[in-house]
Parts: sequence; C-alpha cells; structure tokens
Amino acid sequence: MEGSGQCVFRSPERLFVLGVRIRLGKSLGLQLVVAALLTASTLPPRFVSRIKDLARSKDVAAAEQLIEQQRPRQQEITAEWLAAVSWLARGASFAGQWDLAEKYAREAIDGSVQLLAKRPLDADRHLPTALGAGIEVLGQVHEAAGDRATAVEFLRQQSRRYAGTSIETRVQKNLLLLDLEGKPFPPLETAQFIGKKPPAPDELRGKVVLFFFWAHWCGDCKAQKPVLEALHEQYADDGLVIVGPTQLYGYVAGGEDATPEQELAYINNSYQQRHPIPSWMPVPLSSRNFVSFGVSTTPTLVLVDRAGIVRLYHPGKMNHEELARQIEPLLGEQTD
Repeated sequence: MEGSGQCVFRSPERLFVLGVRIRLGKSLGLQLVVAALLTASTLPPRFVSRIKDLARSKDVAAAEQLIEQQRPRQQEITAEWLAAVSWLARGASFAGQWDLAEKYAREAIDGSVQLLAKRPLDADRHLPTALGAGIEVLGQVHEAAGDRATAVEFLRQQSRRYAGTSIETRVQKNLLLLDLEGKPFPPLETAQFIGKKPPAPDELRGKVVLFFFWAHWCGDCKAQKPVLEALHEQYADDGLVIVGPTQLYGYVAGGEDATPEQELAYINNSYQQRHPIPSWMPVPLSSRNFVSFGVSTTPTLVLVDRAGIVRLYHPGKMNHEELARQIEPLLGEQTD
C-alpha cells in the first residue's frame, strides 16, 4: 500500500544485464549485452516521480495531461512509461474516477505483458511496478462496481499467473483484502523459528490471536512493537496471543548482502540488542508465510477470533486504540 505511510517490501536494487549468446557455425560465440537497449527511455527526468506525486495528491487532471503530452509511439513504449501510466491509474482510483482508473490500469497491464515477451519481469525495475499496480487497480475497479466475485476471481487468476515472481505477494495482498476476512485462518509454516517455539494450532484453539508480520529493516514495525507490548500486558490474561512471523531478506543493516546464517546472526545479536524481540512472542521464520499472506507491506496485521476465523486483515501499522477496539469484542466471545 504505497503512499499510505507503511513500509513496503523492497529488496536492495539490483542491476540486471541480459547476455545473448550467438553461435555461428562451430565458433565459440559472442556475448551481446542488450539490457541498455531494452530499457532506453526518452522521458523527462523524474517523470515517474512527478506522476506519482500528482497521483498521491489526487490531481488526476494534471497527471493525465502530462501522460498524454509525453505519450510515445507504440513501438517506443518502455517499462518506465508504463510505471507512470500505472501511477495515473492509482491516482484515478484514489479520486474515485473509476472509468479513468480502468482505462490506464488496462494500458499498464497490456503494455507490461507485451514487454514480458522480450524480457523477464525483473529485468527492469519499473516493470513490476507497472504490472503490479495495474493488476491492483483493475481489481479495485471491479470491487468499486459492486462485483466482488469478479474482482476476487481476477486477482486469483493473476496470483496463479505470476506465482514465483516479485509481484506475487502484492497480488496476493489485494486478493486477501477482499477475500480473507470471515474465512478460517490458513495454515502457517512454523518449522523454523526465532526464540520460543511457536504454538501448534491446537494450542491456539479458543484463543484470540494477533499475527504481526514484520521485517527487521522496517521502521513501522519497530514503531508497532510498543503497541503490541501494551496489548500483551493488557489482554494476555484474557486470552490474547501475539505471534510475530518474519522472513529473511538476504541483507542486514545498511542493505549489506548476507547469507541466511549471517542474517540470522544479525537478528539474534546486534538487532536484538537495539530492538529486543519480546520473549513472549513466538517468531515463525518462513518466506512462504509472507507469500501466502500477501505481505508486500510491513507490518501486516491479521486478527483471528477464538473459533479460528479471520476478523481483520490489515496491511500497515495500527495504533493501540484501533487494535484494542478490534480485540476487545473478540475476547468477550465464547466458543462451543
């Protein structure tokens, strides 16, 4: 949920180079680097950022004017251009201009699919933004039209189509925003963990459980922790359990690359010293959990009632009052 103050999952930027080997007869071949040609852009500097700023301020008319002024010929469309188009689609969705949102979301999706015939999704940093945002907005268009079933089916199809890619968690998040509340809590991987062993599902039966998906690099997650500590102090004796799933990201402080062993050592030592993980909070460790629960935004909070039904799915942090208002009625409910 970019633009709403939450930490959004980002790995450190990587440079992608495509090598194409051409073999002539029995020669050893030549290496051709073509990434620069594939991602060349004639757009003004910071064009995507300008459209993003206008989208966030809901100045849709100005954003659309800029887009149409810079519109390239079909054969010159780049991932950067499509990222700008996807931000215009988001701006229109923020403003409730759903016809316009649909128009530019479909353009971002269709253009991205065409580019995917020539390169991998992550060969250009703008392409995941363009495709992911386009899918997100088109799902919202269906929902705004009162057709949640179509929105859910569309997002479910896209989640399957882009499984294993960098946009999978984003698509899954948008699907779960529409389709998780009121459903049984899906299984959580707990074989690996940090600190105390996570409780088995049977041990959570009859409890109200708040799942706090977090990342060690996330400032909003650090800001959420005092709220969780206060909730634990206030409600643990009444049946509230807080579980904090996380995953490894391949880097540590400052974005320095790290092996899984090095990252775990960092979390258990220097990170733990500066930002202690509460001893009462089990921490399952699994990247699959983050995909399954659509955690492209950290923190993500999932609240489950005593019967094991999801009552809240919230990407982003929440304050004490907001969470207490959700938790207290569930603590008063009894199960058979």
